[in-house]
Amino acid sequence: MEAEGGPPASGSPGGTAVEVVQVPVRRLDPDLPLPSYAKLHDAGADLMARVDVLLSPGGGRGLVPTGIAVAIPPGWAGFVQPRSGLALRHGVTCLNTPGLIDAGYRDELAVLLVNTDPATPYHVARGDRIAQLVVQRVAQASFIPVPSLDKSLRGTAGFGSTGR
Repeated sequence: MEAEGGPPASGSPGGTAVEVVQVPVRRLDPDLPLPSYAKLHDAGADLMARVDVLLSPGGGRGLVPTGIAVAIPPGWAGFVQPRSGLALRHGVTCLNTPGLIDAGYRDELAVLLVNTDPATPYHVARGDRIAQLVVQRVAQASFIPVPSLDKSLRGTAGFGSTGR
């Protein structure tokens, strides 16, 4: 499989190729590393904090800049996801998850973090890994008005309809 806009995709054990898309990155802080994948075949690239932020306990929020701006190609989008270790160990996660980065957005990426721990503040230090960026193909829909929708097995069963 050819990687879009770049060299052939790297193979993985089992012979399955991994698609690679080139995403131009503008470094707004030259001292911070570019987003990177911690392990082979990870879906999310780590995003770093550009500044220190103190998140108060019990829902304290902070918009944390990452020091980068990206140019995601048309037909693709970026999705900012929480880091599971921060959530597990400290109760820190992302609000507005996943955070959507549209292909046309060119300003600095920032992550909206929240501290859900009821008693302990959390200090985000410059350079900490605070979230993950997942880049995926997306399609635009053509919305067509119709008088009714076709039937499905699920029908109109909504929130909680599949049980616990």
